[in-house]
Amino acid sequence: MTVAPLVPPVPVADLGAAVDVLHAHGLRVTGARRLVIDALLAAERPVTADELAGTLGGRCDLTSVYRNLETLEAVGLVRHMHLGHGPGRYALAGAPEREHLVCDGCGAHLAVEPERMDGVRAAVRAAFGWQARFSHFPLAGLCPACTTTTGPGAPHHAHP
Repeated sequence: MTVAPLVPPVPVADLGAAVDVLHAHGLRVTGARRLVIDALLAAERPVTADELAGTLGGRCDLTSVYRNLETLEAVGLVRHMHLGHGPGRYALAGAPEREHLVCDGCGAHLAVEPERMDGVRAAVRAAFGWQARFSHFPLAGLCPACTTTTGPGAPHHAHP
């Protein structure tokens, strides 16, 4: 199981700011790192490593993309999340923080502002003493459409 990073997020607005963060951590700014950061800056949503590699037109292979994402995450520039059973998705840490709900029935995904989940977090804390967060792994269940179709207790199967 992957673990959410404990490094504080470092929001950046552009490549220059990201380069400054890398230098502050004693890291080199390679061509591949620049490409990955540029692709994340251009992405309008969290993307998979495969999607990132695809946007780079062969200028950076998938292994290099993963390696650079790991390095960028270790210094707080990138966050990753899991939305169900698919591959991890990556975004710059400067993107507005979101928490996630995912439907086990149809795979629908809803990104919400963290404060909208405060009641859920409070209930988990009251019942178990745990401080829950849903930014790395989503809160899974059935969306309203699947609940209506299958009923709240009915068995369901995720769509491929």
